[in-house]
Amino acid sequence: MLFIRLFVPLIKLTKLNLKRFLTLFTVFTVLLAAIAVSVDTAFLPGALVPKFWVIFGFIAFVTLIAYVVSSIGIKKGAENSIYILMGGITLKLLLCMAFVLVYLLKFRVKSLYFATEFFSLYFFYTAFEVYCLLRNLRHQNKT
Repeated sequence: MLFIRLFVPLIKLTKLNLKRFLTLFTVFTVLLAAIAVSVDTAFLPGALVPKFWVIFGFIAFVTLIAYVVSSIGIKKGAENSIYILMGGITLKLLLCMAFVLVYLLKFRVKSLYFATEFFSLYFFYTAFEVYCLLRNLRHQNKT
């Protein structure tokens, strides 16, 4: 709920260009990292899975790539835009699934911690990406 209250006023003003998205994405990433550090140090010491920051960085990077691909699709317009948009989101899903497979083959982790941490990061980044894409689509529909 805190994320929504913080980001909605920033995003509602105008269409998101790449520079504005990168600024919001950086703020969002720093907030998520601060939450992860505070949970690990204050509430549940040692709760983060091994190489948590690799997972964090990977999901952030893949989200950034998916947004850029989807944003290009929106700018192209016409019939291909929806295919490019869905392709970007599907690419993110497939890359994350492949990452989970490789990660679980390489590291022994507590399954509950891993599932909670991975899917919460995936959900937060996907929700942020989709919300930003919808802002661009709404702006496109108004013109």
